[in-house]
Formats: sequence, structure tokens, C-alpha cells
Amino acid sequence: MFKVAIPNKGALSDAAVTILAEAGYRCKRHGRELFVRDAEHRVEFIYLRPRDIAIYVSQGIIDAGITGRDLACDSQADVAERLGLGFGKSRFCYAVPNESDAGPEGFGGMRIATSYPNIVRADLAERGVDANVVRLDGAVEISIQLGVADVIADVVESGRTLVEAGLKIVGEPILTSEAVVITRPGHNGSEELDALLRRIEGILVARAYVLLEYVVPVARRDEACRLTPGVKSPTLSPVSDPDWVAVAAMVKTKGLNKIIDALSALGAQGIIAHDIRTCRL
Repeated sequence: MFKVAIPNKGALSDAAVTILAEAGYRCKRHGRELFVRDAEHRVEFIYLRPRDIAIYVSQGIIDAGITGRDLACDSQADVAERLGLGFGKSRFCYAVPNESDAGPEGFGGMRIATSYPNIVRADLAERGVDANVVRLDGAVEISIQLGVADVIADVVESGRTLVEAGLKIVGEPILTSEAVVITRPGHNGSEELDALLRRIEGILVARAYVLLEYVVPVARRDEACRLTPGVKSPTLSPVSDPDWVAVAAMVKTKGLNKIIDALSALGAQGIIAHDIRTCRL
């Protein structure tokens, strides 16, 4: 059976289960079981610590996994990123006390607390900076206040936690992260893997688009079609009134309301946006 690792807890786990379920897989567990088998698709889903997933995948114990890009990088496991999933987005950044003027190039001799020591060591080596990396498993932002570190390097989402701790981000993000599908390098040609990637891609496309339908005066048809060109071209259908035409086209969800405003200004009516469950482009 094709084996796929899923994070066993947290936001990554919930979002991974959701997208896999939308792709048609049976992967939801009903208790704390570690294995869920989808016999129909010949896939076994295994719940693991997000930090460990890349290691299992790199050793061929697991065929594919969903984890954070930051976690995969810090594991130093030999894996290939196959598909970004668009959730779990974050930045990995350095932060110092608000009153500090230190920047990444000036961290020499300082103590840097982080839960991602390998990412930090690699970045410092690239900068030619010799600093002391202090590994912590959590609550990194409080380490400066407690006297354990001078700088922290941590995952930042909204940045609110840093502000509350009296810290500020310095320098450009070391890494931008999101949930990703990983496999061993060169792992191609598997029917189950190809199907998994195609199905998830279909969900990602569906999330990014809606199907927009409306009627517009024939005299404004070309202008309307320029606003909604669709994937290849919009679908045009006659209606009982020869002065009007029905239009259907996929449009990106981002900016949808501006498109609807523009169509309305052209005289379009009956504008309806439909959610798409899955889509292949």
C-alpha cells in the first residue's frame, strides 16, 4: 500500500485532513489511532509528529508526506518538495529587543535561541557570522527576557506574539514556509503518487477560482468578456431576449468583488458566483 504521512496534531494536521478529504480520500481518524487505511485508493495514512515526517520519507519508510517547509528544511533530510499547499503560511525571522540596534550581520558572539537550529546555523554560515545557537523546544520568544539568549529566530505568522514580548523583526525572512507535499528525490512514476498530486492540485485550483455566471447586453459583451476571460475563453449562450447574452467563466476568487462591480457598471445582471469543488486545468 502507498503510505502517506500526515501531521498528528495542530493546525497543519487539521488542514491536511481537510484537503485530503476534499480530494476524495478517507483519512480522518475517529480517536487517536496512528493508521487509517483507504482501501479504495490503496493508500494508508499514518499520523506522525510533523518534525519527523521528512526523516521517514527520506529513508523510504513513508512514500509521501505533508509537513511544513520549515520543518523539512530543519530536519536536513534528503526530500523533494512536490507541491505547495497554500496553508500553514509563515515567515522564519530573527527578532531582537525593541531597544536593540543589532542586525543579522552583527550577531557575532551572541546567543540565538530557536527551535530550528539547523536552519539558523546554515544561515549564519552563509553570512559568515559566528554565533552561539541555543536550541529550545518552545516559547522561544521569552528566552531573551529570561536571560537565555540575546536574539531569537522563530516562525512568525501575525507577529503579535513578538510585539507582546517586546521584540521586533530584523533583516529579511530567513525562509518563507507553508505546508508542502514531500517525497524522496526522484520518486516518480507511482500511480498512487500521481493520483494524489493531481487530486490535491484540483482542490487548490478550485479554492482559487469561482464560476461566475451573468447576463449582459450584447452591445457590452466584448467588454464583459475582457473582464472575465476564463481559463481559455468564456462560455457564451443565447437567451430568449436577442439583445442579451449569458456568460459563464472561471475567475479568480481574489479580486472577485471588483470584477462584479465592473460587470454591474457595464449593465450585467443576474451575476452569480458558484463555488467549485474540484477542477483540472
